[in-house]
Amino acid sequence: MPRYSLMVNGKKQSVEADADTPLLYVLRDNLALNGPKFGCGLGQCGACTVHVDGVATRSCLLPVSTLAGKAVTTLEGLLINGQPGKLQQAFIDEQAAQCGYCINGMIMTSAALLKTKPSPSDDDIKSALAGNLCRCGTHQRICAAVKRAATA
Repeated sequence: MPRYSLMVNGKKQSVEADADTPLLYVLRDNLALNGPKFGCGLGQCGACTVHVDGVATRSCLLPVSTLAGKAVTTLEGLLINGQPGKLQQAFIDEQAAQCGYCINGMIMTSAALLKTKPSPSDDDIKSALAGNLCRCGTHQRICAAVKRAATA
């Protein structure tokens, strides 16, 4: 089985995996990073979202063999000295998680949005998160959390 060298959350990692193994599986199974979740496996729900070179990307669709020289950031990589970053803290403060399954994708997508638009409008937030599914109905709290983080 081939070995791949990955840069994940600022650390160089070496993993064995088939070339077509989705990044999601490598992150969860090989590196024990459980922020990204398996949702639909089709890139439609957003639960598996990570950043690849700063861009929100569905890790369930991305073969590990395509990541040479790219930086991958997971939800765990947003921690600051082991503590929630301002966006993660805003989600906690707004009680934006109900079951918590979608929150990885919501936070990772929101983090990418805040990098490009530090002061997003409500429409910007709704548009950015439109591809992330949440069945619990906490969308208003999620949007409020993003707004809180933008003003923090």
